[in-house]
Amino acid sequence: MYIAMNRFKIVLGKENDFENVWKNRDTHLDGVKGFKNFNLIKGDTNENYSLYSSHSTWDSKEDFINWTKSEAFRLAHKNAAQHRDLYLGPPDFEGFKVIF
Repeated sequence: MYIAMNRFKIVLGKENDFENVWKNRDTHLDGVKGFKNFNLIKGDTNENYSLYSSHSTWDSKEDFINWTKSEAFRLAHKNAAQHRDLYLGPPDFEGFKVIF
């Protein structure tokens, strides 16, 4: 199993806007080979930003990589640039192989 995470630093005061973008977007993940589940999780807030992470679980790293090269991935991310004002920089990707 493989876990893919993107960490987002969100502008203070924009947290509800960020959450609504994610609640209302079409992820295009239904039926994607190897996809298991998705969570948007919120971390701490400091004087500079609020921390969030997208957390998706896959059958394998290969399934995740194949999705990132797919039309479904392009469709899921096509409007991402519209919301640049919510972010302090690009997301930081982290990928993990599940040991047990």
